[in-house]
Amino acid sequence: MTRSSDQLVFVPLGGLGEIGMNAALYGFGPEGRRKWILVDCGLSFAGPEAPGVDIVLPDLRYIIEERANLLGIVITHAHEDHIGALAALWPSLRAPVYCTPFAAGLLGTRRLSEPGAPKVEINVVPQGGRITLGPFDVEFVPVAHSIPESNALAIRTPAGLLVHTGDWKIDPTPRVGLPTDEKRLRELGEEGVLALICDSTNVMREGISPSEADVAAKLKELVQSAPGRVAVTTFASNVARLRAVAEAAMANEREVVVVGRAMERVIDVARECGYLDGIPGFRPVDAYGYLPRDKVVALLTGSQGEPRAALSRIAADDHPEIALSPGDRVIFSSRTIPGNEKSVGNILNALARDNIEIITDRTHLVHVSGHPRREELARLYGWLKPQIAIPAHGEDLHLAEHESFARSLGVRHVLRAGNGDVVAISGEGARKVDEAPHGRLYQDGSLLVNALEKTIQERRRLSFAGMVSVAVAVDEKGGIAGEPEIAILGLPPRTQDGTDFDEYVADTVAELLDGIPKARRRDPEALRNALERGVRSAVNEEWGKKPLVHALVIEV
Repeated sequence: MTRSSDQLVFVPLGGLGEIGMNAALYGFGPEGRRKWILVDCGLSFAGPEAPGVDIVLPDLRYIIEERANLLGIVITHAHEDHIGALAALWPSLRAPVYCTPFAAGLLGTRRLSEPGAPKVEINVVPQGGRITLGPFDVEFVPVAHSIPESNALAIRTPAGLLVHTGDWKIDPTPRVGLPTDEKRLRELGEEGVLALICDSTNVMREGISPSEADVAAKLKELVQSAPGRVAVTTFASNVARLRAVAEAAMANEREVVVVGRAMERVIDVARECGYLDGIPGFRPVDAYGYLPRDKVVALLTGSQGEPRAALSRIAADDHPEIALSPGDRVIFSSRTIPGNEKSVGNILNALARDNIEIITDRTHLVHVSGHPRREELARLYGWLKPQIAIPAHGEDLHLAEHESFARSLGVRHVLRAGNGDVVAISGEGARKVDEAPHGRLYQDGSLLVNALEKTIQERRRLSFAGMVSVAVAVDEKGGIAGEPEIAILGLPPRTQDGTDFDEYVADTVAELLDGIPKARRRDPEALRNALERGVRSAVNEEWGKKPLVHALVIEV
């Protein structure tokens, strides 16, 4: 029974206005006493805006404060941008996790299996299964994607049926795992879908995404025509692609050597789940050097240019056991994620310098997206016939285009939301009713740091303009005791007239100290501020940049 005070809300805390870091709350009940489920808990990867940081996590303080009412964490699929934040954030949530066997296997072999990792309560749900969490009845509906066991979620509530698509596409021949369950999605449409929260990643592209079967056929051709060694790099989680490479090798009497721990972990879980049945065991990396050039396929990590991954080390001739020679063929069976273009380009250039043949998706069908293009989206809308559409999983441009596209399909209510929006959903439509605290956390070494902390701002300044440190000793009368100690990091070696920069800074400090009355020197804080402002200004006048300046005043 639904009370008049009960309300169904959708609160994205990551994944809207960006690609990655997916985390979405659904709540039902009266304000202040709602019950919640969290759908996905993913990460994204930092760019140059956060020096020294690799991983970005969603700030979940809104639901952490409400964790007594958090009934469960439901995982749509096992990509890092949907599960990667669980190990770090679960201790603050402490809610049971519900996912399919493949996702459970990957969670168990990744960070959750490391020493000191939290003992997460994982409940395995088969595809097509249903669970009840308070007012939520959640059904796992199979969809095709670039990883096995991806699911849309049919979330039934007293206020109506929601469909949260997760990542999906229409692929009748995914080769590994189940295809998108058109029959079940049509049945949900007949049942009546109140709101569709849908993937927007490929909304800018017309038509239908090609199938994994098409890629498998092309890989088989490319392995067959290769005169020497073949190396294939792809996303480790794309089990269908791993299987396609293995089958291409088998068809051409080649053996597969796996290089990279991430790929080895996925292969282990895929075998446990039966997705590599019929594929013989892969050879260890130390077998590579003993196999004839025309009898080997190397399956490599590093498709995104990761500096310590296998392909980066091989391109730099820095791998202890794997090398490539002129005439060998490297296939990039992947797309370059925005932000990784430079690092991938460095690998491509290094391989080209060594006269190694390079094949990418620019010239051959060696990769397909796991996300729906416009015709696929149109079909889904036709199957589900939602009253409300809320674009998700995309940058602002994708969300805006999806909003227009959904309207063109005749959806009655379309709302473009962003991270932190509290969206009330009812038969009358969807509207923003509040804003929840939200943001980003940086995994900085072994610590979590709020993205707004001055730590990262200071690090950006250091990377741009270096640092000057000045230490001055002052006696009780305001006299300078000894010579100031000065250290310079990251500044040019010389000024415009050829003076050593450390000498220029030392002269600046001496002039500043001479110009400050003794009475003012007895105030350490005032002296510190004067030195920092003066040095920063003098360096900026000579260089055109303002370094980070730190002055230390010691009273003796």
